[in-house]
Amino acid sequence: MAAAGPLRVPPALTPLNRSFWTGGAEGRLLVHRCRDCGTWLHPAPEVCRVCLSRAVGPEPASGRGTVAAFTVNHQQWNPAGTVEPYVIAMVELPEQAALRLITNVVGCRPGDVHIGMAVRVRFEPLDDVWLPLFEPDV
Repeated sequence: MAAAGPLRVPPALTPLNRSFWTGGAEGRLLVHRCRDCGTWLHPAPEVCRVCLSRAVGPEPASGRGTVAAFTVNHQQWNPAGTVEPYVIAMVELPEQAALRLITNVVGCRPGDVHIGMAVRVRFEPLDDVWLPLFEPDV
């Protein structure tokens, strides 16, 4: 029998991304930030792309955002998944212009998602990670 919803594959954890993928266990969306110039950085680099500082590390983000772009997937990519439509979205966080995450919008019908929609993070556990998904912020 097929799994409900999209088949999710856990990401490979590395020292740079571990905080992002495990922060949800404490209900925190952790995004790397440069401690010298304050730039938010995602995905997490070893060196700040703005000032080249190595003083970068995870900080809690608000967990709120806005749908900047999205698509509704109708394709069954894996035989173990389902063909139920789901939303893949680019969510911009308010902490900084162009600070964006690729994620899923859940908790509503795909047809209800729109650009500019206010969303908030919710975490879904999967193996040893917590996937940051977003739902309508009503």
